[in-house]
Amino acid sequence: MTIQPGATIAAVQASLPLDPLENRILLCEATGLSRVQLITQGDRALTPDEASRLDDLVARRLRGEPIAYIVGRREFFGLDFQVGPAVLIPRPDTELIVELSLERLPQNAPRLLDMGTGSGAIAVAVAHTRPDADVTALDVSPDALAVAQANAAANGARVRFLESSWFDALAAGETFDVIASNPPYIAAGDEHLAQGDLRFEPVGALTDHADGLSALRIIIAGSPRHLVPGGWLLLEHGYDQAAAVRTLLADAGFTDAQSWRDLAGIERVSGGRFG
Repeated sequence: MTIQPGATIAAVQASLPLDPLENRILLCEATGLSRVQLITQGDRALTPDEASRLDDLVARRLRGEPIAYIVGRREFFGLDFQVGPAVLIPRPDTELIVELSLERLPQNAPRLLDMGTGSGAIAVAVAHTRPDADVTALDVSPDALAVAQANAAANGARVRFLESSWFDALAAGETFDVIASNPPYIAAGDEHLAQGDLRFEPVGALTDHADGLSALRIIIAGSPRHLVPGGWLLLEHGYDQAAAVRTLLADAGFTDAQSWRDLAGIERVSGGRFG
C-alpha cells in the first residue's frame, strides 16, 4: 500500500492492513510518538518522511518479517531487549524459566549459568532481579553475545559473558546453584521452521538439525560437573518433549525430575536436582 502524506494519524491508523496492535507499533515507530501521543495527536497530518517510513515498515511486515526485528526490540520480563536476526525473539513462554530460576537461587551468594543465552533474556532478567547474583551466560555465536552484552548494559544487569560451545569455556570445577537453558529443540524438518516468525530467526538457535533432543542431552550430561550439591537444572523444551526430558534427567541421576506448564497450559520447562 502507499500511505499518503497529509493524511491524519487517526485516519492512517484505521486504514493500515495489519492487526490494531501491529498498526499502532509501526505507527509509533514511524512517527516517534508514544501510544498516548497517537491518541492526543490523532488529527495531526503525517509528514512525507513519516509516510515513507511507515510505508516501508508496513511492507516489511506484510512480507512476514517479525515485528520485533522491524522495530529492533521486544519486551521481556518487564525489560526492554534489543533484538535482531542474530538472536531469537524473547517470548513470554520463556519467562517461566526465569521465574523458576529465581525461586531456586539461594539467598546468599547465588550463582546462575545461562546456556545458549542468545539475546541474554534469561541471564539479564535474573541479574536485573537479583543484582547480588553471580550470573554467567554462554553462547557459541559472537554476534549473539554482542546483542546480549548490549542488553545487559542497557538494563543495568551484571553478567559475565563467554563465547563457548556449551560447557567448553567454563573452568574445571566451576559450579552453579542453577543452570538454565532455552536450547535449540525443534527437530530437523519440522514444518514450523517454514512458518511465521521462525522463517526469519537464526535456524541454529531453533533446531539441533537432529531429533530435537540432542542439545538437551548434551546439557543434561554435562551439568552434573557444574552444579553444586542439590543444584537445579532447568530446561525449556518443545510442547511434546516433557516426558522425554524427564526421562533423560532421571537416567542422568537427577532427582525431583518434573515439568512446569506455561500460561497456555503446555509443559514448557522441565528440570531436576542433582546430588
